[in-house]
Amino acid sequence: MKNIENGLIELLPRTDRQRLLAAGGAVDVTLAEVLSQAGEPTRHVYFPMDGFVSLISRVDDHPGLEVGMVGREGMLGVHVALGVPVAPLHAVVQGPGTAFRIAVSPFRRELARSAALQRSLARYVNVLMAQLAGSAACLRFHQIGPRLARWLLMSQDRAQCDHFHMTHEFLAYMLGVRRVGVTAAAGVLQAGGLIEYHRGELRVVNRAGLEAAACSCYLADRRIYGLSIGRAPGPAIDAA
Repeated sequence: MKNIENGLIELLPRTDRQRLLAAGGAVDVTLAEVLSQAGEPTRHVYFPMDGFVSLISRVDDHPGLEVGMVGREGMLGVHVALGVPVAPLHAVVQGPGTAFRIAVSPFRRELARSAALQRSLARYVNVLMAQLAGSAACLRFHQIGPRLARWLLMSQDRAQCDHFHMTHEFLAYMLGVRRVGVTAAAGVLQAGGLIEYHRGELRVVNRAGLEAAACSCYLADRRIYGLSIGRAPGPAIDAA
């Protein structure tokens, strides 16, 4: 089997890890693929390896808003570990790649057998709760430019690459703002030499500059992960 490069799985003792891996398998996840829908029964949980998934909240007839992101640092379907059979949020692939997928029944069986997996997921729930709460505060108090820089850094950390395919329409959808606002914010980042953007292809060219431009929520997310679980995805930072 392909080496499973997921932070939560890597934390497991060898025996627990082998049992879990024997119960599922690696799958490709494609751009815009819907992995779960709010209110629907969950059939599989996913441990992303080199792609990432947006957690989207929808209210009435309004467009969805991204409130969280799951990549190789975490797991999609953590509600199953809490005994909840239905998903609370929509989950859509925004960074294509691969993920380790396991059906709910064998996952629950392995969860019951592995105290280490229980501990890791309990800590990851804390990380995810902090990310969801932070996203709400970020939307209320921070401007589009710093929020865009934060989103690009989070995506780069999880995709493990500098290049992305994304349109201004998509970014506006994820950030819950008008397209014109994203266009202006991306233009500022590009003029500052932090990113390059052309016809839907975006490249991060100055990581340090992008970190300086991002709102404080980016480092807050990474610190809570470091304090709860260990080293966050992407460049190492001080978790203190």
